Amino acid sequence: MATAGCGSHQAFIVDRDGAVVTNADVLTEVEWTRILDDTSTAHVVIEPDGDCCAALGRVRTWRHKLVISRDGQTVWEGPIIQAEWRYGQFEIFASDVTVWLDRRVPHESITFGNADLADIANWLIEDGFAPDDPGHEVLIVGRAGVEGGREYTEDIGQTGDHLRDLADTGLDYTAVGSTIILMPEDWSASVGTLTDADLPEGLVVAEDGSQLATRVIVHGGENSSVKGVSGGSDPYYGLLERSLEETSVKTNASAVAAARSRRAANYPVPVFLASDRVTLSPEAPVDVAKLVPGWCVDVATTATCRPLTQRLKIAGVQVSEDGEGESVQVTLAPTSSELED
Repeated sequence: MATAGCGSHQAFIVDRDGAVVTNADVLTEVEWTRILDDTSTAHVVIEPDGDCCAALGRVRTWRHKLVISRDGQTVWEGPIIQAEWRYGQFEIFASDVTVWLDRRVPHESITFGNADLADIANWLIEDGFAPDDPGHEVLIVGRAGVEGGREYTEDIGQTGDHLRDLADTGLDYTAVGSTIILMPEDWSASVGTLTDADLPEGLVVAEDGSQLATRVIVHGGENSSVKGVSGGSDPYYGLLERSLEETSVKTNASAVAAARSRRAANYPVPVFLASDRVTLSPEAPVDVAKLVPGWCVDVATTATCRPLTQRLKIAGVQVSEDGEGESVQVTLAPTSSELED
């Protein structure tokens, strides 16, 4: 059975043409992350060894990418954004494949009617990479189930920002290796179960009502008549309203869908593990390669006065290894609720 904290990492640097520039034969530090609805990062420190030193001297940002494997399985890759050479040491900072979309713009003008957000996101990604593809794939594991009218204009706005806007209104995405995964916000497939024994640093079970809204209104923009409403007065909480502006929303139907998505994220009041990151026991029975943001883990804890047995969404993963061993941390969040308007 796979466990969380007993892995060993390797790293190598790859050119845009696919050729391996060099292996990191002496890897003294490694850290890689995965994150939901944003760009993840990685960091390695390499001790140059023999011919490796000359090869490392030829590494260039954006031209070359960092690839990290764990126990022989690729777990992270992306372009090198910053490189630092020191005596006896080479340090790399890299970002995942979605960072290219922050350097791309829409290459044609397009208007979507009531299209599924996954289809719109797929178009944004494919259009962004069309003129120059560093190597990517898109995997749609499920339709967003949210239809939205969107309009994009050639050369206006960064594609990465457009993608993040979609993630605010009913879609989730993450990058694993060179693959960008698209999924609905209510995706709830589980990759394992955690108990108190798997969480040695303990937990804080928290209830955060700061963003609760029983009624959400989404407007298409200051001078737009587009408007969508979800919810109303609640028999338990009463009436708590939020009015939001989403300038990318172009139809009433998509405004309603955006309002439902915003409301679902915080209604009812989410109960969750308050720690920013939960460090897993090395013996925790989870496969680190399968800890993908957007998927879930089942958590059962009785260590506090408020027991929690809940399926929680993985919002982020951070894995690091140095001379003292490996550490695996996860950020967990509530799953979206099913709502009736």
